[in-house]
Amino acid sequence: MTALVQELLNNFDRLTDSEQLDLALEILKRTVCLDFPPLSDEVLVLNAEELFLELDQQEALYE
Repeated sequence: MTALVQELLNNFDRLTDSEQLDLALEILKRTVCLDFPPLSDEVLVLNAEELFLELDQQEALYE
């Protein structure tokens, strides 16, 4: 991740919930037409694993 992308994410985290939603919707509108390469099974598995680990952490916090 580049320093610019990290800065954008840090700024995003400082926005209000409403502003984050507005920005996320605008980014989705702009990326819908991009030509993304297909994801490999390995990439999908790694992303799923990361997601489930995050969900496990959140669930542990609520218990």
